[in-house]
Amino acid sequence: MGGRQDELSHEQGVVDELYARLDTLRSRARARLRSVRREGPSGSPQNRSERDAFATLYEDRTAQLDAVEDRLAFGRLDLADGTARYVGRIGLADDDQRSLLTDWRAPAAESFYRATALQPGDVRRRRHLATSGRTVTGIEDELLDLAAADGIDASTLSGEGALLAALATRRTGRMSDIVATIQGEQDRIIRAALAGALVVQGGPGTGKTAVALHRAAYLLYAHRRTLEKSGVLLVGPSRSFLRYIDQVLPSLGETGVVSTTLGELLPDITATAFDDGAAAEIKGRLVWADIVRRAVRARERVPRRDVRVRLDGYDLVIRRRDVRDAIGKAHRTGKPHNEARTGFVRDMLARLAEQYQRASGADLAPEDRAIVLEDLRSLREVRVALNIAWFPISPKKLVDDLLSRPHRLAEAAPELSEAERAAVLRDPWAPWTESDVPLLDEAAELLGQDAAVSRAEDAARAAERAEALAHARTVIESGAVAGAMFAIDAETLADRFATTGPRLTTAERAAGDRAWTYGHVVVDEAQELSPMAWRMLARRVPTRSMTIVGDVAQTSSLAGARSWADALSPVLGDAWRLEELTVSYRTPADVADTAQRVAKAAGLPASPLTAARTVDGAIVDVPTTAADVLATVTHHLGRLASEFVGPDGAGRVAVIVAAPRVAALRTSLSAALPDALGPDLVERLRAQRPEDRQVDVLSPRDVKGLEYDAVVLVEPAEIARADSGWSDLYVAMTRPTQRLVVVHAEPLPDRFAG
Repeated sequence: MGGRQDELSHEQGVVDELYARLDTLRSRARARLRSVRREGPSGSPQNRSERDAFATLYEDRTAQLDAVEDRLAFGRLDLADGTARYVGRIGLADDDQRSLLTDWRAPAAESFYRATALQPGDVRRRRHLATSGRTVTGIEDELLDLAAADGIDASTLSGEGALLAALATRRTGRMSDIVATIQGEQDRIIRAALAGALVVQGGPGTGKTAVALHRAAYLLYAHRRTLEKSGVLLVGPSRSFLRYIDQVLPSLGETGVVSTTLGELLPDITATAFDDGAAAEIKGRLVWADIVRRAVRARERVPRRDVRVRLDGYDLVIRRRDVRDAIGKAHRTGKPHNEARTGFVRDMLARLAEQYQRASGADLAPEDRAIVLEDLRSLREVRVALNIAWFPISPKKLVDDLLSRPHRLAEAAPELSEAERAAVLRDPWAPWTESDVPLLDEAAELLGQDAAVSRAEDAARAAERAEALAHARTVIESGAVAGAMFAIDAETLADRFATTGPRLTTAERAAGDRAWTYGHVVVDEAQELSPMAWRMLARRVPTRSMTIVGDVAQTSSLAGARSWADALSPVLGDAWRLEELTVSYRTPADVADTAQRVAKAAGLPASPLTAARTVDGAIVDVPTTAADVLATVTHHLGRLASEFVGPDGAGRVAVIVAAPRVAALRTSLSAALPDALGPDLVERLRAQRPEDRQVDVLSPRDVKGLEYDAVVLVEPAEIARADSGWSDLYVAMTRPTQRLVVVHAEPLPDRFAG
């Protein structure tokens, strides 16, 4: 082995070869895509379907190959048999199927994350490659077998340098993957079994979100056939959070994950408003399953008196006892309200037809009976009476009536006190809140769809699927897919043949189907979910295969979890297991230690936490007067922005303040910043979209799950006084990766002491 420069040159040659192979595969995929598109829309519907199918296959492959451009290869394993194995974002092989690059998720790459000096396995040396674009800029070696030390240039040896370098990098407003720096405890969780619910508890900065995303990518790789058709659902706390993480999975070669918030989980519903703490807590209780059920049953009622109608000169009676019997019969079918209504109406019309037959004295032939039934169905008096007895209703209408009409709520919710009912009442058709969505889902589950429409749709889908599968087998047997760039089975191809137009993505199909069920669900910031929200999510994963990540010490919502057992046992029973992350990679030691003291003294269930690094001057305490808070914040914000905010869009600084003061402080700072930051920087910052702001004023709720280079924390005592204030303060304190500046006119809470 030569010196360091020779090593760099060697690795550059390997990386050049890998990118050349990537370029070749991209060119082939694009050429085949162009070839398919050149055929145009002509031909039979079957031929067009076939072309659309292949087009989407090549589009998917092209997107995957484009997404892995950055840091294609990041590691190398030198093995005991003298061979070297390169590890990267995806697997690459040459035309003879000899491996060039091992996918980080493959079993062969596991030792890159797991091997240690105590348990090296067959690994003698682990090498990290640092790259910029397609250029190798550095290497770092970890020697795991001392017997292999001879002939190795000591200048390449180090430990955890790649990790520390990644942690010191300025924030960009988008989460980066950690695929090159996954640590042992994280890798063990990422590769855990698919079955059951895995709860990942960890304090701030332990990488919970990154672990959850990499686990989703790993499961899609390891269980492709199981998960690809049903998909993986990722539920995040906010749209800004989803924007923050939206590049991670594509960079790992996966685009089949459906990302959403709770407020956007149902088709045709976008709930961006939030209830106050008390209303959210009340709506989150599991008792609402009974309340909504009673509200549905209230739309099924026996009339106060018999109803007389007339057909062809004959008097008929909609009798109360008949309605009662028909309702009971419909209930025994076990069908949802709107679906069972079809049977109820059919039963009542049959009873009226029998009255008609007796009154007329005629023995009705089947065709005559059908005419009578249709005439009865058309009578306005009959329609009105049967609608009153069994009212067809949508989930939106049912929940809106329940929350806006006091008598409806009082009738359905006797468990709630008068004050609790008053807390959740609102104006008719007010905007939906996130807390309303589980109630809407519960209503949709109990109401169901029109039975006739559902049967027709199911039959059509089954016939379409059978035809597509048969055609796919024919196409494969004919050799039409010979020479394809990747293996294609009949079921995968049939998915592309299911329609005559371009196929819908999993996300598009799932977005339009409330009853869609997923193969796996990932929930981030899961401690914020209410019991009703858990009930809603459990419907979407019948297998209960879930990755649940969060920290019960950071729970802000009054409806959220204070313990995982209390939150999960009602919906999952004992079918869940707990793993803990204990090392904080993001938060400097001084900040982490102070935050831990605050959390424990406040009685929060904070997990044990060990910071991985120290940063000089990580905490700055700035006492001031009430009159000078704005000037002090402006001064320190200017200093932090000049240090951390770069013209390339990298660098993030946040001012975190109690929610009621966000708008006023943002306005005041906007006027004061030109003097502090200079007009050029201020002009650039003001031109940025809200989601890309490098400097912003935010509440603790706004920053949940996010990270910043530096944070100015304003009046922590004020934050602590709010509902769930200590959890909010714990969140706010642990957002920075480099520096926390605490500006306060009020005395710091006693829990800051020490």
